[in-house]
Formats: sequence, structure tokens, C-alpha cells
Amino acid sequence: MGEERLRIGELAAAAGVSTRTVDFYTSRGLLSPAGRSGGNFRLYDQSCVGRIAAIRQMEAQGIRLDEIAHALTSAVSGEHAKCVDLAVGPCPADPLALEQYLSSLDAQVHTLRETAGGVDDAHRGAVGVLVARAQVLIATALALSTELLPAVHLIS
Repeated sequence: MGEERLRIGELAAAAGVSTRTVDFYTSRGLLSPAGRSGGNFRLYDQSCVGRIAAIRQMEAQGIRLDEIAHALTSAVSGEHAKCVDLAVGPCPADPLALEQYLSSLDAQVHTLRETAGGVDDAHRGAVGVLVARAQVLIATALALSTELLPAVHLIS
């Protein structure tokens, strides 16, 4: 037997958001109903609870909803050519670009380590705040990649 499907109110309650949020995410292409009930209610897969958690975490880190939608749907649609970030590099959502971005991140962390020792006391706090922000973003990426996103089915 298949997994139990949730009506919009049940999904909202399970994810800790309002039904308006579920409607909004659905309208932006972040969520997709799995079907309709006999009473014509939208039904969502259980995996949408985790997907909403992932979306909320990315939003909390300042990632725009259009970027989140692109990242979560382009793997299926292959629409990397329409990526808004192509001017600064390959589409971040393109799985082939991931290794390039990770290599660049490694190089930047190495350079930051080398230069951080030479930062004067007046600017050390500012550098520390920026490094702490980067660390939070990396921790969020790790959490999402290992805990939430693998269990989430991409919209097809």
C-alpha cells in the first residue's frame, strides 16, 4: 500500500506552517500536489513535510524563493541555461558544477586562513562575523544534504 497523502491543512500542521504558506509554495512551484481526493482536495505526499523544512531553512539563510525553486526543480527539468547566476559562473543547481564550486570554496578557505592572521585588531571582529556567517551557511548545506533533501522527492 502507498504512503498516506495529506490534505493541505494536515500538511501545514505537520510542517508547522500556515495553509497560506503551503498555497504560496505550491504557486511558486516549490511544492506539487500528488493528486486530489474524492472531494477535490489537493493531496500532498508525506515527503512535502521535509521539503517545507528544507525550504524554510534555505529562506532563513537569505536564499530567495526563485533560487530555491530553481535548485529543487532544475535537476529534473534540466533548465540550467535559464539560471540567473550564469553571469558569475555555472548554474549552482547544475550537479556538474558542484565539484567546481567545492574546489573554489576549498581554495577560498585556504586563502582566508592565510590572510586572517594578518588582519589588524580593528577589523578582526568584522572578519570573524563574516566567517561565522559562512560557517552557518556551510552547516546548513550539510544539514540539508544529509538530513532533509535526500528524503524529498523532486517535482517531476
